[in-house]
Amino acid sequence: MNHYKLSDISIGMKESFTITVTEDMQKTFCQLTGDVNPMHMTDEYAKDHGFDSKLVYGMLTASFYSTLVGVYLPGENCLFHEVNSSFTSPVYVGDTLTIEGSVSEIDDRFGRIKIKASVRNQDGKKVSRATLVVGCRE
Repeated sequence: MNHYKLSDISIGMKESFTITVTEDMQKTFCQLTGDVNPMHMTDEYAKDHGFDSKLVYGMLTASFYSTLVGVYLPGENCLFHEVNSSFTSPVYVGDTLTIEGSVSEIDDRFGRIKIKASVRNQDGKKVSRATLVVGCRE
């Protein structure tokens, strides 16, 4: 876990990490949320609707933005304030995702930073993008 303070942060600063989405993650997300949409539950249903197999929950993919700010940028000295995300391509169980964020703005007055973030799959295809606003203390 990183321990960046607001004074350690500079525009353009980047962090990233990689994770592989597992069937257990998909099942746990379903149990936590109760989202039993068949698009996420069965390969056949998803294939009938033009996808390669069942889709990973978009919000499961977006949950890695929390890991990005809470562990990597800035890490323990932050509080997640806002996320604006979009999903640009499907994610499947077994995909290896790289989550990356870059500081685009710093507001010293309010102790906030803005991070432009993205998630790419193992083929380098962007599957999500987001703007994150994070409170960061000294």
